[in-house]
Amino acid sequence: KGTPEFDAFIKSLVTEMTAKAGQKCTSIRRAIVPQEVVPDVVAAVGERIRERVVLGDPRAEGVTMGALASREQLADVRAAVQAMLDAGGELAYGTLDAPKVTSADGSIGVVEDGAFMSPVLLSWSDPEADEIHSLEAFGPVSSVIGYTDLADAVRLAARGGGSLVASVCTNDPSVAQELVMGIAAHHGRVLMLNREDARTSTGHGSPVPHLVHGGPGRAGGGEELGGIRSIMHHMQRTAIQGSPNMLTAVTGVWHAGADRNFTLDTEGQHPFRKSLETLHIGDAIRSGLREVGLADITAFANSTGDTFYAHTNQEAAEANPFFPGIVAHGYLLLSWAAGLFVEPAPGPVLANYGLENLRFITPVAAGDSIRVTLTAKKITPRETDEYGEVAWDALLTNQDDDIVATYDVLTLVEK
Repeated sequence: KGTPEFDAFIKSLVTEMTAKAGQKCTSIRRAIVPQEVVPDVVAAVGERIRERVVLGDPRAEGVTMGALASREQLADVRAAVQAMLDAGGELAYGTLDAPKVTSADGSIGVVEDGAFMSPVLLSWSDPEADEIHSLEAFGPVSSVIGYTDLADAVRLAARGGGSLVASVCTNDPSVAQELVMGIAAHHGRVLMLNREDARTSTGHGSPVPHLVHGGPGRAGGGEELGGIRSIMHHMQRTAIQGSPNMLTAVTGVWHAGADRNFTLDTEGQHPFRKSLETLHIGDAIRSGLREVGLADITAFANSTGDTFYAHTNQEAAEANPFFPGIVAHGYLLLSWAAGLFVEPAPGPVLANYGLENLRFITPVAAGDSIRVTLTAKKITPRETDEYGEVAWDALLTNQDDDIVATYDVLTLVEK
């Protein structure tokens, strides 16, 4: 109590109880809180409902919560609440009687033939009662139950048998870690709510397009998706097997082991001189060898400030199980690789905008040599621009053809 997290929790609970009159699959049905703050939660929820919730016709000014979907739905919700009361629940806020509501003309009174229901908050002296965890009153109804420690909270959450979403309200990272890891298997989505995101969060019951919306067990075991992931559910996915050349032909993406076309040899043209329209998957260049000297390594260390011992201290480097002695900086080798494959004159290649999938494999010591093989891996035209994207497979090897590094070079190329 008295913390931003407590306030955010109360706000979220009341919102989920009353939005759409609680007729949402993501409404909060069980508020699991530390045993000692149950009275504070009950009091704060009641106060917020009295201050913020106005029942009535949505056309009336100031109304914040309308009726249930039908009289039949009202009867079902009342019956579920009564069953929970019979099982030991107590009315901490609200009533099962018809409430006073604001009509469209602004008058206030009981509407006997309406489907209005007061928000209802139940408290339980026995959090083990099955009805808390198995009965769902699909309306503006929630239960507050207390836990003794975090393990108890996780256990009580699991009693629900599966849920679409849970909110964990805490500003303690260790508490969040234990609770989220404990309850994750029982929920499709977990919102971590604290003072840092309370004002900007989409909220407990708001699915986000690229996040899974669904849940295990009683939540149905399925998922609803937005964005590109949902589109994939409506597409056929087929696994293909074949040689690198066949995989390249079918996918339109060059695969390691497939044939290369070394264009300097076959066409007398560097692949960087080819436009997007004339460049083909598999077009490649293989550089000559460049020797790495100790002076080069030392100069790079001094100019960059990267004086890590593996590049400057022979004895310490030799003691490292990965290095034979002083070795070249990986980023020195990448810079040299660019110098080995680049074609410097202005031309179709407009820019290098990044690297992906970089891995360093074999260290390069003073006296070793490196060469680079660059292969057009993937070509992606842009429909609305005069250029497209080309991903190049870069393979850096030493004088013994051992792989030194692998990565993808990303470029923008004129059509």
